[in-house]
Amino acid sequence: MRRSVLLKLSVAAVLVTGMAGLPVDAARAQATPLPYDEARGVFSFADGLERTLPAVVQVTTLGQSRGPSSGDTEAQPVSTGSGVIIDAGQGIIVTNNHVIEGGSKFTVDLADGRLFDAVLIGTDKATDIAVLRIEGTGLAQVEVADSDTLRTGDLAFAVGYPLGLDQTLTMGVISGLNRSGLGDAVEDYIQTDAAVNSGNSGGPLLDSRGRLIGINTSILSGGGGGNDGIAFAVPTRIMLFVVGQIRENGQVRRGGTGALLSSLNATSARELGLNIVRGAVVRDVAPGSPAEAAGLRPDDVIVRVQSRPVANAGSVLATVGVAAPGSQLEVVYLRDGVEQRTTVVVEMSEAGRIALGREALTAWGAGFREARTGERGGQDHRLVVEVVEGGTPAAAAGLVAGDLVVSVNGRDVSSLQALAAALGTDRRPIRLRVHRAGETVDLTLNP
Repeated sequence: MRRSVLLKLSVAAVLVTGMAGLPVDAARAQATPLPYDEARGVFSFADGLERTLPAVVQVTTLGQSRGPSSGDTEAQPVSTGSGVIIDAGQGIIVTNNHVIEGGSKFTVDLADGRLFDAVLIGTDKATDIAVLRIEGTGLAQVEVADSDTLRTGDLAFAVGYPLGLDQTLTMGVISGLNRSGLGDAVEDYIQTDAAVNSGNSGGPLLDSRGRLIGINTSILSGGGGGNDGIAFAVPTRIMLFVVGQIRENGQVRRGGTGALLSSLNATSARELGLNIVRGAVVRDVAPGSPAEAAGLRPDDVIVRVQSRPVANAGSVLATVGVAAPGSQLEVVYLRDGVEQRTTVVVEMSEAGRIALGREALTAWGAGFREARTGERGGQDHRLVVEVVEGGTPAAAAGLVAGDLVVSVNGRDVSSLQALAAALGTDRRPIRLRVHRAGETVDLTLNP
């Protein structure tokens, strides 16, 4: 022990002596882990970041004009955003779905001034990810890091083309992980205070070594539309799964467990006698499903999946949805306030599957159940939309949680069995009438 202490003191003395002849800034640099550019005498992350910047691109979405003259029929720019090349050999670019949505043509500007036409490979609305491809030589690509290794407090850099400016780099920290609560879609965001503005959408969030850790997708603003230091990025854990599915299948198919979930809130927590407001409530389980086999029951509250905290239903979807079929997920849940554990096997969900349970129904990405008296707002309608999954036909139709179902294709429905039969009809599209906030709303569902 004494010899160890003396050795440490000797090493410290050597370091101090060695620094004595150095300029103050250089001595400080050797005593800190921050990268130091000795030639210029400044601290800088440029060495790691400059390798990635050529892979960050500007994406322009063009739509077909409907002007009266022949010249107005040319595709015109309708939106711009950012993107990043993840596979230079194949020219694969990742951006946001909302950047390219509604476009008929897409162009990509590189940092070196080259302009390419891009082909849309596929999109995923639930995670707001889109994949483009360009054909070119001498492309750069970003190195991808494992977002599961991130820690709150890590430095983060956002790169993109905000507010009409050329390529722009901003710095901040990882403000939080596993963020959700923006909806009931697939949510497991990285939160950062690096400045992200309009035009940054689809651009990369990088670590201090210039590696990709997420795709910038949204901000929270106080109302002015500017940056308030709260931005969200899709982590690479989810991005890689989505991109892989799109490249292989042209679309994303997610796993499922057969559990119909809704987000725990103050009202449902009081009903269940709980003093927490974070979790996913099991509303029903499909007969013969993995959730039923795992022993899950209505009113169980899932609080952790695979050691990940569950904030709402979207948190569960974010983990289950990127798990390979056959995966076994460890689930921690509360039943009557007592913590229990089980293992749920993931199965590949069937697109548009209609599953009728004892107390709930799932169909086309929406969950339905019988409405309680207090939820009917004085109406006679008995069925309520419990949850809507992002990127599904139900979400595209405009259904939202809390809608009361009035009719399907002009026929009143008053039971889950009748609703299942009506939604399973071969008649397309499906006309829905719902009661929402005192008004009657007509929607069109396109399965």
